[in-house]
Amino acid sequence: MKSFVSGVFFLVALTGAALTAMAPAWAQSSDSTVTHGLSIFGDLKYAEDFQHFDYVNPTAPKGGRLSTMPLSGLTTFDSFNGFILKGDSAEGVTLAGGEPASLMFDSLMVRAGDEPDAVYGLVAFEAELADDRSWVTFRLRSEARFYDGSSLTAEDAVFSFNILKKEGHPIYRMNLRDVVSAEALGPYEVRYTFEKQAVTRDLPLIVAELPIFSRAYYENRPFGDSSLEPPLASGPYKVARFKQGTFVEYERDRDYWAKDLPVNVGRWNFDTIRFDYFRDRNIGFQAFSANVYDMREEFTSRIWATQYNFPAMLDGRVIQRTIPDENPSGVQGWFFNTRRPMLSDPRVRQAIDLAFDYEWTNKTLFYGIYDRTRSYFQGSSVLEAKAAPTPGELTYLETYREILPAKLFERAYLPPVTDGSGRNRQNLRAAQTLLVAAGWTLLEGHLVNEQGDLFEVEFLNFEPSFERIAGPFVQNLSLLGIEAKIRLVDPAQYQRRVEEFDFDITSRRYSQSNTPGVELRNYFGSVAADLAGTQNLSGVKDPVVDALIEAVMSARCRQELNDAARALDRVLREGHYWVSHWSKAAHHLAFWDKFAWPDVKPKFQRGVFDTWWLKEAKAAADSQAVDEDS
Repeated sequence: MKSFVSGVFFLVALTGAALTAMAPAWAQSSDSTVTHGLSIFGDLKYAEDFQHFDYVNPTAPKGGRLSTMPLSGLTTFDSFNGFILKGDSAEGVTLAGGEPASLMFDSLMVRAGDEPDAVYGLVAFEAELADDRSWVTFRLRSEARFYDGSSLTAEDAVFSFNILKKEGHPIYRMNLRDVVSAEALGPYEVRYTFEKQAVTRDLPLIVAELPIFSRAYYENRPFGDSSLEPPLASGPYKVARFKQGTFVEYERDRDYWAKDLPVNVGRWNFDTIRFDYFRDRNIGFQAFSANVYDMREEFTSRIWATQYNFPAMLDGRVIQRTIPDENPSGVQGWFFNTRRPMLSDPRVRQAIDLAFDYEWTNKTLFYGIYDRTRSYFQGSSVLEAKAAPTPGELTYLETYREILPAKLFERAYLPPVTDGSGRNRQNLRAAQTLLVAAGWTLLEGHLVNEQGDLFEVEFLNFEPSFERIAGPFVQNLSLLGIEAKIRLVDPAQYQRRVEEFDFDITSRRYSQSNTPGVELRNYFGSVAADLAGTQNLSGVKDPVVDALIEAVMSARCRQELNDAARALDRVLREGHYWVSHWSKAAHHLAFWDKFAWPDVKPKFQRGVFDTWWLKEAKAAADSQAVDEDS
């Protein structure tokens, strides 16, 4: 494994009276770099004096409402705390699906939507990073405020770090485990110190993007409890109205302290953003076609292909728009819980994979819209393993040649292919051979092991519409003698069971980063395998996987990162931890014709919530301008 050498960061001089007025002058350490932004490899697109992101309309009008369904897939909520394991958080507290992190909570720095991993100053106007990346110091804007007018200070940032590391969701605790401390060096200066022996490449960005809570607000409130009391925050929106499990509505804070900062110019244009909850997506579609809400992202190919023919669609009042998604499409599939004895043998898992007839499914159920997912970094030409290992991959794999399957060094595993006819005999015969080799015998139509145990497996699901896809798969498994069932539960029960790893097989999608790093421990690392609430659903415990994750995290340049990620992808695929699903490098959006958007889309985000605006708001603004001129 390669040792870590810090990336090169740009040295940015502090100039201008306005910047000097924000806070006292600080002395820069001789072994550190001061910068207005951070990125993992030091590449920043925007200069210190940038006025706004390139993908916004800086003169976008404010006003109006955008209403939509939650992107998280949840069909209810019972909490406004999205940072703990307990409860189902309302959409907007945290966001998914290619949107910014939160409508409510500011962070020290904010991610640029057109760069792979760059962040720029929000609460903090600059960062000072040690050349050995052992610490990072942020200088905060003294004008930062919470909703109630109280100052947001370094002490609030310290409190937020400490409470997330102690009581936060396991994902936060995992990501922060190598951050030793946060210390307020002054009212508006906070330093984070990292574990000396740790891989620290990603840590400055991780702490830069942490949500900042009010220490005073939580003095008399337990952070670890789920609550429907809207929390005190500092971001562009605040909770206006809600009905538990039905809707939540956020209103734009017209006095938002950061509205004129370069990272926010042209953004957050809607006066109101509302999320409407429905029992399932089919009911949600009916509500959309009846103009109950404004916009939806369509995830069901059958609906996208066949049901957008209602009157408002035909007469142009509703628009379908496909926008590119240039992120890795991520990890989607049926994940095996290898903690279950029935599913602990990779030969058994590969046999089940062979029973899924994707080609028939795509042709018959998906109308040919999707591509088969092959990789854990699907959609990234530089991170996905292909053919035989490259010389770069071999620098990471050769160490483990004796314990890795020989065929891994010849090709990257690809999911099985059929002719799409629905007659999957060849693959089923191959599956039967694998099951016999794993100790299973077909007896009177049922698979049994040496102890006489039946092979029984359950697909856990909360979406009724998914049964049409899993049903044919279950039928194919029955031809192998496997007693497979689909268990439909309510969303809250589903969430609890998945968090506690109480399932055999379940469907899940992870979003992958363009610069994968510490989050891989949460997805596939041994340390996460038995920690409830993490994303290591399959229970991957493989020292080679752990070593390759660390190699990805410690890569000194993008070429090393690409090589290590491809090696990791290759090993994971050989482990047969999932039956891979399907993907598309696009967002399918449908919306009532009332919105406008910038000419340029943020490359790595949808950009809907923060860069779109209402057409009527533009018309009203133009009318007002004419009146003023006359």
